[in-house]
Amino acid sequence: MAWEITHDVDAFHSVAAAYLAADPVRNTVLLTVADTVRSRGPHAYGGDLPARFGWWRGQDGTVQGAYVHTPPFRPTLGPMPDEAARALVRKWRSSGATAPGVSGGAGLVRTVGAEWAATGGGWTVFRDQRLFRLGELTPPQPEPPGSARLADAADVPLVVRWFEEFSESIGEGSGNTPTQAQRRVAAGNLVLWVLDGAPVSMAGFSRVIAGQGRVAPVYTPSELRGRGYAGMATVEASRALRAAGAAEVLLYTDLANPTSNALYQRLGYRPVEDVTVLDLHD
Repeated sequence: MAWEITHDVDAFHSVAAAYLAADPVRNTVLLTVADTVRSRGPHAYGGDLPARFGWWRGQDGTVQGAYVHTPPFRPTLGPMPDEAARALVRKWRSSGATAPGVSGGAGLVRTVGAEWAATGGGWTVFRDQRLFRLGELTPPQPEPPGSARLADAADVPLVVRWFEEFSESIGEGSGNTPTQAQRRVAAGNLVLWVLDGAPVSMAGFSRVIAGQGRVAPVYTPSELRGRGYAGMATVEASRALRAAGAAEVLLYTDLANPTSNALYQRLGYRPVEDVTVLDLHD
């Protein structure tokens, strides 16, 4: 029972494919990150260091845990036994690897934090989130004025600005969000809610992988909030994922934002699990 870590996304996909496919909902981030790195290269998320991938085998030799790390962002853990999480911390420590933090299922991540502290480090909670899956889509009634359309090349400057504002609002910094925004528009994976010819809200969505797709980011400028635009953009992004064949339509919310949590549940999203993001430090 040991961790294996590599920069080779194809090796990761080959070894961990069955594990990822067994729980595509909780592995949504691992699936989409691996897919992005396979198509766009090891620096797809803008960091100076290449993406890293790891998997942990149980006593029977099967993969029972995995994680992805795309610097400068925190590693994301898939489901795994607590034993594997503690072993991963020891692996990081023994190799001298740095981990700016970690994200994953709330209980699992706190196990990581406890092991990190036991080896001389410290940790703080950066954000508590909740993963939701779509049940029966229920558009708001009455619908707000306006209509939906996909963002196109002419919208890129606005979309880049909104991506940057969204990233800053959640404390992640802008990173290479201009590139991410441009690629999302080019792929046809971003819905705008438009009023009188002007975009007032956006909702992005991922490619469908292993039957799952995720809505993100959802953003409305502060001066336009509270009018139902984000709800309708989310509805249209959710419909686009269903039309693309997603059996599971997912999204994450910040538990500190009761408005968005209530909105998504009104639209038909149901809780799957709580997710915690930790900052780790020495």
